[in-house]
Amino acid sequence: MPARKKLPIGIQTFREIREGGYYYVDKTGFALQLVDEGKYYFLSRPRRFGKSLFLDTLAELFSGSEPLFEGLEAQERWDWSRRYPVLRLSLGGGVVQSRGELGKRIGELLADNEQHIGVATDAPTPAGRFRQLIRRAHAHHGERVVVLVDEYDKPILDNLTRPESARAIRDGLRDLYSVIKDSDAHIRFAFLTGVSKFSKVSLFSGLNNLKDITVDARYSAICGYTEADLDQVFGPELDGLDRAQIRDWYNGYNWTGEAVYNPFDALLLFDARQFRPWWFETATPTFLVDLLIEREVFVPDLGRTIASEALLSTFDVDHIATEALLFQTGYLTVDAVRQLGALIEYRLRWPNLEVQASLTGALLDRIAPTTHRPGTRVSRLYELLLANDFAGLQRFFTALYDGIPTDWYRNNKIGRYEGYYASVFYAVFAALGLDPTPEEASNAGRLDLALRFNGQVYLFELKVVELAPEGRALQQLKDKDYAARYRGEDRPIHLIGVEFSREQRTVVGFEVESTA
Repeated sequence: MPARKKLPIGIQTFREIREGGYYYVDKTGFALQLVDEGKYYFLSRPRRFGKSLFLDTLAELFSGSEPLFEGLEAQERWDWSRRYPVLRLSLGGGVVQSRGELGKRIGELLADNEQHIGVATDAPTPAGRFRQLIRRAHAHHGERVVVLVDEYDKPILDNLTRPESARAIRDGLRDLYSVIKDSDAHIRFAFLTGVSKFSKVSLFSGLNNLKDITVDARYSAICGYTEADLDQVFGPELDGLDRAQIRDWYNGYNWTGEAVYNPFDALLLFDARQFRPWWFETATPTFLVDLLIEREVFVPDLGRTIASEALLSTFDVDHIATEALLFQTGYLTVDAVRQLGALIEYRLRWPNLEVQASLTGALLDRIAPTTHRPGTRVSRLYELLLANDFAGLQRFFTALYDGIPTDWYRNNKIGRYEGYYASVFYAVFAALGLDPTPEEASNAGRLDLALRFNGQVYLFELKVVELAPEGRALQQLKDKDYAARYRGEDRPIHLIGVEFSREQRTVVGFEVESTA
């Protein structure tokens, strides 16, 4: 087995990784393909997915740093005799809260590039200064310029809760990025990355020649680690870890091609040897959870969302589609794509166990607040399922709904609609890391919730008594024979009818019938 190397946790510098004896997953083949096939590119990927490292790799490639590429795919296929001036703008550092602060930040970045490239500018505006820098760099070096922009959207995203500031910052960035198209004769290659994909009308109206490779199947694995990467590059780190468990927890991100692991998760797992929601714990935005609550999302639907291509591209300060937000930030990923005439439709799903359990857990804490520790109630559910303690399950769910403060129902509209009860019910199982399947379809109709756990099948029908006669939940399971499709699995099947009362705000019926 190859010797173990250092783990590049948090390192985004290609040179440091290559010279410092760190593991490196070779992405230079993607870089060569991009250069061969086009000139202007845009890529959206969630945070901590290796976008900055890929841009740094491009910078070293165009700068002609041949020794760093020894043994990599690019070594024998790149013309190392030509060196290009590389301009780099990384907008990820710090927080700007106004267009004025944005102008100062851009000025600092341009000054750094002027010093690095060895040219000076004297234009009074950021856009004018950028334009001069590109043209003078071309003239000074005799080669066209490479422009790399990292986290192009962060100044806007930092201000989404302040729409007026976000719009002003967006307009400032639009002026800056329009320079790239205007400087076509002086540019060899341009690559922009970020978390979100703002609509071309709002941000890229002056740069409509960008080729968006976000959901291009050929580049699905441009960031992140594939199954082969884990086996071939990180083989020495896999000893003692359950390979299937690694896959369930951290694999599954897909942009219509090969699925990948979240690299940040994989590296933290190899370092700590513990399965934890490493990525989720690094600043999942409160804004996201607040927005989902405000829009009264039906939690069971989150992991099986249908969206059009146009909807996923609809992202702007004044209109943020829920599906686009969840997809672009990495909380949903592509499950399948199909063509419907002139339309392209995407089916989205949870990427993996980490995201499903963590986000539903965060939502559960908001839609079912309690004075008890959330982790304690979830672990109790696990113990009850292991023991098939159905009386205990009834007490658990009754106490769960009883524990939600009355004022919360009174002050929050989400607690007043029927889907709320099902959302809480589903979220408890999902937050536990189980895989509940909502509204599973069969010839008989749609079952509310199916759960496979510990070699058994649990089928739930949920009813609100004010909307249906009491005692109908279990009877409907039996009348429609929802168990039929599961009998071939040769597992014990448990039919569970659960009834809620909107007036009493709790569980008022819980019936179980089991078959061997």
